[in-house]
Amino acid sequence: MANGGKAPAVADEAPWSDDLTDYDHAHFTTYARLLDAAAEGADDREIVRIVLAIDPLSEPDRAKRCLASHMKRARWMTEHGYEHLLRS
Repeated sequence: MANGGKAPAVADEAPWSDDLTDYDHAHFTTYARLLDAAAEGADDREIVRIVLAIDPLSEPDRAKRCLASHMKRARWMTEHGYEHLLRS
């Protein structure tokens, strides 16, 4: 990673587009971690704390919004985003 091995900061909401965004390119690993954690049945609070670096106890509304937004985008990536990667 270009920033010394640290994951890029996560926005409160993943930007939406019908095409791949710079944010998507920067957060491929985040999306994969979210999908893996969900597939393993991890608790949402644990996912938010570990993957998105948000304290779900002190910021429950932000944590829920951020997780929902990023999971929606991660799923879009698996259903549609890969097509954009193949074309590029």
